[in-house]
Amino acid sequence: MRRREFLKAGLVGTTSALIGTDAIAHVLQYVAAEPFAFPAPVYRTLGRTGLKITVVSFGAMLTPEAEVMEVAFDHGINYVDTARRYLGGRSEEVVGRALKGRRDRVYIATKLHPASLTKASIFKDMETSLKALGTDYVDVIQLHNLTDNARIVNPEIREALLKLREQGKARFFGVTTHTNQVQVLNALIEDKDAFFDTALVGYNFKSGNELAEAIAKAAQKKIGIIAMKTQAGGYKTDAMGPISPHRAALKWVLQDKNVTAAIPGMRDMAELREDVGAMGVKLTYFDELILKRYGAAVQPYFCHFCEQCEATCPSGVAIGTINRCVMYAEAYKNRELARETYDEVPAKASASVCLDCETCVAKCVHGLDIPAKMARARKLLAKRKHVR
Repeated sequence: MRRREFLKAGLVGTTSALIGTDAIAHVLQYVAAEPFAFPAPVYRTLGRTGLKITVVSFGAMLTPEAEVMEVAFDHGINYVDTARRYLGGRSEEVVGRALKGRRDRVYIATKLHPASLTKASIFKDMETSLKALGTDYVDVIQLHNLTDNARIVNPEIREALLKLREQGKARFFGVTTHTNQVQVLNALIEDKDAFFDTALVGYNFKSGNELAEAIAKAAQKKIGIIAMKTQAGGYKTDAMGPISPHRAALKWVLQDKNVTAAIPGMRDMAELREDVGAMGVKLTYFDELILKRYGAAVQPYFCHFCEQCEATCPSGVAIGTINRCVMYAEAYKNRELARETYDEVPAKASASVCLDCETCVAKCVHGLDIPAKMARARKLLAKRKHVR
């Protein structure tokens, strides 16, 4: 433990009673703040791609202006993840502006639209993305938001991706997943062709052992693992006082050597400084105290996206995806992304279906109030009539 971390931990103490008070925030007022300096880049190899990328890379989903990315790239961050649907269709253009004069030192990952299942639609997606990004190729093209193995084994999709690589428009292939993540990772692991090179998964200190084990098996198969949703929502909570859990949450993810990198969303310079500060720094006892306090504070409304509840819902409501939409709206403050994601949920699986049930029988193993969350989703997101 570094001297400053030791000082903080010693001042805070070790009792659970202290963790439950404002003492941590009070004590930190007396610890002199160090001036910020960008850390030296730390790299890991992205599976079989061989790409050496910074362990804290750039998630561009929420970044409205190019300047923040420009600073990150100029200080060594060399991997950026985007998608055309982000920022209402503007994200790739923002990334493209940030990459001007920097393309040769930054790897780009973007995503095909989930509805693109034919060669024609995939080629159209790729051309649109390349134009927006201002480049003639991307390093990783990803199938977006997988929930099972259907697109993984789809022969037309594979043929289209191989053609893109043959044309020099995409170097490597990946997938992203929020739902049924273990099943999706297992499908990649069991693929005899080892077709997909990377997997972008939601992973944080609230994740279960089953996901961590699947990540380890995938890494052993040389599948490059990128972690998203690393901040467990990043909810604002009075329980933390002035203390932010973000750097501690990133350090927790990066202590897992099976993860190549994390891509936290960074909207401004403050978030950039906080997140890159996790690079090359070990998780400490003090970090664990912060995460324990933050985890307890968000427990009543944070969804683990384990989807175990969905098996207990007789109506087949997409509870996990809907909860993710609520998180986008409430924690990310991005109502636009929340509604776009919610619009992809079939009407027969939307939160409106819950109105037909007198009593909710779906059960959350983590104690989440599912009826309340679905009611919140209807209030925030519903724009269509319930279709049976």
